[in-house]
Amino acid sequence: MNNRQAYFNYNIEDKYVAGLVLFGTEVKSLRDGKVSFNDSFCFFDKGELWIRSLYIAEYSHGTVNNHIAVHDRKLLLTKRELRKLANKMKEQGYTIVPLKVFFNEKHLAKVEIGLGKGKKIHDKRDTIKKRETEREMKRYLK
Repeated sequence: MNNRQAYFNYNIEDKYVAGLVLFGTEVKSLRDGKVSFNDSFCFFDKGELWIRSLYIAEYSHGTVNNHIAVHDRKLLLTKRELRKLANKMKEQGYTIVPLKVFFNEKHLAKVEIGLGKGKKIHDKRDTIKKRETEREMKRYLK
């Protein structure tokens, strides 16, 4: 479950892997692949890193204990990583975006976040142009 739009809108400089604080039905829904990154971002609140607007669909077999699809979720990082990210966020133009949600070898839900700087319109055009030329070269070689 990758966030392709993040790579298009931002130049990703650093990547971190963080744990997610989730409810049981959220984990089951993640295993089904029902997650969307539309407009999701990370922010600091009282020294803790949170993710906002990450959509995890309600679990189909959930009962009254089912979770809310869109709410703020806490991210788990070390204090050193949090301090480093907080210092970078104070600089102009930086933001933290989720790149990928996955399960590690211990079957724990993790999210890969990236510290990125927003691209300008001409940078996005260059990205599109590069992608188009790569496609043309692949077609030509086949």
